[in-house]
Amino acid sequence: MRGTDRRWPRRGLGAAALAASMVFGATACGAGPAETRTAADRGTPRATTQPLPSGAPEAADARQVEVTKRLRALETAYRGRIGAFALDTGTGRVVGHRAQERFPFLSTFKALAAGAVLSRAHRQDPGLMDRVVHWTSEEVKPNSPITEKHTGPDKGLTVARLCDAAIRYSDNTAGNMLLKQLGGPAGLTGFLRSLGDPVSRLDRWEIELNDWSPGERRDTTTPARAGTDLHRLTAGGSLVPQDRARLVGWLRGNTTGDTRIRAGLPNWTVGDKTGSNGGMANDIAIAWPPGSTAPVILAVYTHRLDPTAPREDEVVADAAAILARGLGKTP
Repeated sequence: MRGTDRRWPRRGLGAAALAASMVFGATACGAGPAETRTAADRGTPRATTQPLPSGAPEAADARQVEVTKRLRALETAYRGRIGAFALDTGTGRVVGHRAQERFPFLSTFKALAAGAVLSRAHRQDPGLMDRVVHWTSEEVKPNSPITEKHTGPDKGLTVARLCDAAIRYSDNTAGNMLLKQLGGPAGLTGFLRSLGDPVSRLDRWEIELNDWSPGERRDTTTPARAGTDLHRLTAGGSLVPQDRARLVGWLRGNTTGDTRIRAGLPNWTVGDKTGSNGGMANDIAIAWPPGSTAPVILAVYTHRLDPTAPREDEVVADAAAILARGLGKTP
């Protein structure tokens, strides 16, 4: 499937509308004012997202039209729904498709949870990252390759190592232990609100949060919001530089994403976090084109219309390549 441009599905927003709605937080009904900060966000530095270049609206629209065309064709061949978002932090250009539609977080939430824990440690709870957390055998969830080896009152892992396990290995018990440091799923939702994200929400723990059907709002995000949140945590001002570097290091060390965004951008330096369940395959990433110091933020969420169909990681890779081309980059 990858490497071909023969498959390309439904409405796409123009680039100017995407820039307003995705980057500056407009509602689905139209462009609104630059993001409104909640009380919890006061004192948090704004992300340094730039608007689209004002001198080239026609070029921006043409890029978005091509991205929409190609992703629609890809959706038709995939027989599913693809939500995609990309932001070039060097130019401020944005492209996307179904970027305001809800998709289940799945395990992509773990990257944002690790960012929330880093923020809490810096702002409220010094020493948190070095604190050892313990769990019982009853708390161990399926797909917990790291934490299952450290179960019991005489074992455990530091919060920093739990972040590493949750991101690099998508360890489900580690994800739950991170949520515990935040006050549960609602605590992560509150942190996302403090980033200016009024849409994304986490309601349940692993592994129940993966139980999703069309129309379900629990445990969902949109590609635009997930991408913007990731940008603020990895390249914006929501974390101090050393914590941004730590989070990016975990993402770059991910072991589960070789067939997704990384496969679509084979010559790029990529840090990502995947999410999977049934026929759904997700990936969010910060990625550097060869020779560039300005990263691109990508978020790709997929949902097959036939719930019994297997997931296709290749579709995520293809979508990432389309997004890169839409930003004028070579995949």
